[in-house]
Amino acid sequence: MNWISLTLIAVVCLQRRPRHTHQELFDQQFHLIEKKMHSFTKKSTCFFATAFAIAIATSPVTAVAAEPVVLNSAVLSPTAAVNANPELVAETPALQTWHEKMKKIGPPAAGCFHASYPSANWEKVTCGPRPTYRSSRPVLPSPVLRSLSREEVKPQTVGNGTDYAAQAAGIIQSATGSFPVVSGVKSEKGVNVLFGGSMSNGTIGANQYTLQLNTDINASSTACAKLGYGSCNVWEQYLYSTDAYTDGTHPMAFIQSWVFPSQADYNSAGCPASAGWDDATDSNGPACVHNSNGISTPQFAISQLANMKLSGSASSTGNDVVTLTVGKDVYADRVSDSTVFAALWWKQAEFTLVGNGGGSQASFNKGSSISVNLAINDGGTHAPTCLGPAGHGSTGETNNLTLGKCTAKAGTAANGSVAATNPYIQFTAAN
Repeated sequence: MNWISLTLIAVVCLQRRPRHTHQELFDQQFHLIEKKMHSFTKKSTCFFATAFAIAIATSPVTAVAAEPVVLNSAVLSPTAAVNANPELVAETPALQTWHEKMKKIGPPAAGCFHASYPSANWEKVTCGPRPTYRSSRPVLPSPVLRSLSREEVKPQTVGNGTDYAAQAAGIIQSATGSFPVVSGVKSEKGVNVLFGGSMSNGTIGANQYTLQLNTDINASSTACAKLGYGSCNVWEQYLYSTDAYTDGTHPMAFIQSWVFPSQADYNSAGCPASAGWDDATDSNGPACVHNSNGISTPQFAISQLANMKLSGSASSTGNDVVTLTVGKDVYADRVSDSTVFAALWWKQAEFTLVGNGGGSQASFNKGSSISVNLAINDGGTHAPTCLGPAGHGSTGETNNLTLGKCTAKAGTAANGSVAATNPYIQFTAAN
């Protein structure tokens, strides 16, 4: 007996005077099922069927399945998830284990690497050109004396100082961002919006966005001294950009490092003298930025969102790694930690999908809803603290989603053959 039969019985039980033709159909179904349920009276059958129908109607799974969705295997079976979107690759337990293994062992040397499931060998590849992409730090709108046009007045919900961040109990060694549930996402477009009193200058168009895993902006005296400053702030971003060279042909994963020296230090020393640093000083004060060489990747459409994970690690041994996982492929870029010495001070992490640089916005279609998971490894199992959303997050780029509630969970220690799990925060963003 299936749930459809039970639902038909429930309709019979709940209707006082069904029309004759319907009554005959329902009675036939009823008598067939009665023969299979010798221990039930007709009254108990009605009760059971009605209760079952109510359960089906109010079930969260039924409610989710009623609309077009893109879900990963944490919610639907791998087969159902892939059927919902043929571009997705079901994350089976074996594939998930492989993802974790590749992230843990990391690239064997500095440079760019790629691996495909099920191989556990990193293949060294030629790094792409150093990206010209540049993020923006949060900027409060400045007063303007003129009236803003309708096109300029765009709500900035997630990003630019409004986001959740995970506050760790210890120093963060690595973090991984993913999207456990993606629902109703059909399109995404990068757009320029009002940013700090003027329009942003990001790369715009369909499927123009960045995945950002960001550290806090930290006043690390040790890092500042190593960079040659008496006082400063430092910041590191692990990034995937769908166009990191603003020419439409260079999607990349890479690391962007920032130092914000004091005005006095900047006046006397300028930006760090080591290779790769560019002066990014603007009206908000002195700033210097460094992009690592990037690992070239395919340009992943927003339809692949449920397949994507972005990880970043900072090591006291001197190497930082950005890792982009998409289905059965993993891309990694390993660079020196000596840019901003994040392994000394990283205590907060932000993970988000926002506009492609320059304070721009990732605009999702109406009806989009995503669940964001940010797992951290700080050497322990204590639950992180959800910071925000007001006044938190370290990027100036935005998206047009509204944040839901943030929850934090503790990790678990390894137990025999059962692997340890990392603490995490999780929240929703929807429009």
